[in-house]
Amino acid sequence: MAPSMKIVFGLLTFVTVGMIIGALSQLAFIRKLEDSYGTESLAYRRLSGFQGDGYLKLPKGLPFWNDDKEAEILRLGYVKPEVLNWSPRIILLHNFLSVEECDYLRAIALPRLQVSTVVDAKTGKGIRSDVRTSSGMFLTAEERKYPMIQAIEKRISIYSQVPVENGELMQVLRYEKNQFYKPHHDYFSDTFNLKRGGQRVATMLMYLSENVEGGETYFPMAGSGQCSCGGKIVQGLSVKPVKGNAVLFWSMGLDGQSSPSSVHGGCEVLSGEKWSATKWMRQSAHV
Repeated sequence: MAPSMKIVFGLLTFVTVGMIIGALSQLAFIRKLEDSYGTESLAYRRLSGFQGDGYLKLPKGLPFWNDDKEAEILRLGYVKPEVLNWSPRIILLHNFLSVEECDYLRAIALPRLQVSTVVDAKTGKGIRSDVRTSSGMFLTAEERKYPMIQAIEKRISIYSQVPVENGELMQVLRYEKNQFYKPHHDYFSDTFNLKRGGQRVATMLMYLSENVEGGETYFPMAGSGQCSCGGKIVQGLSVKPVKGNAVLFWSMGLDGQSSPSSVHGGCEVLSGEKWSATKWMRQSAHV
């Protein structure tokens, strides 16, 4: 073989080997990315894998971001946003909470549940009303410092793009059979509440229980078709309460004005218990 041919053959071999090594490296990198977005951290799976009378089998190998606390807190790769409506803005966040977080919030709330109230437009204070038939409680400022609550609040802040300090104390609610919340607005019509952080701009509603029939979150002025609400077919858009999912919607439009079309309600529960946690967010720091 001529010397020139040997050089060409050597170069071709070198380039081919390099391409193979590069392709294998790229495949390994992609596999790591898939692992990072497709394997839940053991910290969450420790209890969240519990399903009634057994545990789910954990995948072999450690998650790629097992030690990445930021990714773990934000549940990167698990939270799947789905835009349901643009005006009002409504986004469904699949897998927003782990099963462990759902059960944790329910356990904190259960001993302190009281009959729910609504805001009186004249005084700005909570009063009992047949508009809302659930029971609920608010987490305390001290409970807000708990690591798991801080993780949830940070996640809410990141996905809503509203600072943590603009959020009100989280409320946990329980709707039993035949209970409901008639359509209403989350923004204030009184001046009393506006003094503590301004108007409510957005709401994160998180679902904490499973095996619920009915109990949908209903937006009568959203969408362009029909939906199910407490066993009835109505006009508008509704979101089924699926454990771990959350629905994020805005009470203010892009023009900065309160949005009448953000009216929403909790449909009647037909069977089971509907548990949810609500986080209202203000224009500025809530004090």
